[in-house]
Amino acid sequence: MAEPAPFSAEAFRMRAARQRAPEGGQPDYGDHRFNPGHPRLRVNRDKLRGAAVLIPVVDHGPEATVILTKRAETLRSHTGQVAFPGGRIDASDPTPEFTALRETAEEIGLENGYIDVVGRMPDYVSGTGYRIAPVLSVVKPGFHLHLNPDEVDTAFEVPLRFLMDPANHQQGSRMWNDLEWMFYEMPYGGQRIWGVTAGIIRTLYERLYA
Repeated sequence: MAEPAPFSAEAFRMRAARQRAPEGGQPDYGDHRFNPGHPRLRVNRDKLRGAAVLIPVVDHGPEATVILTKRAETLRSHTGQVAFPGGRIDASDPTPEFTALRETAEEIGLENGYIDVVGRMPDYVSGTGYRIAPVLSVVKPGFHLHLNPDEVDTAFEVPLRFLMDPANHQQGSRMWNDLEWMFYEMPYGGQRIWGVTAGIIRTLYERLYA
């Protein structure tokens, strides 16, 4: 039986199946990996706010894509930034997977029937105090997105091949209280993919494709 194309949704599904939800302990992934000892990261791990995002890999045959969003300019935080669909975990949410699917439906109108959850990455700790659960999924084509204008300005697809190519992972920085803050960025099609979103993509590359 022939191996699936390396950047197809089927190959992603096979790689993602080896990823499991964390079983406790401190997460190994997050902004601290790029900024060891930075004072911005001196947060009590017990006080991290829970969040979940969906990594939606769309099945386009041999060349899959990933859906990303650009947050609305009217939001109070992370205005206009490129992000995965997702948000805070509510106390009533039974699992991070539930949160990711709920938030995806609310933000971009992608119906659950098109989404197959295929794995979950270790939690990613952000410098803004969130413990983010990245939920891996394969999306069947044929869907129609309905964007929530209060949360999302636009949604777009990026080739999985592009995101999983380390040559496209640029390192950038900005100043924070007179200290340098390091991050990854991956410009694509006029969109700036950077910060936590790029950090999660980099982690996905290291665990599944490196």
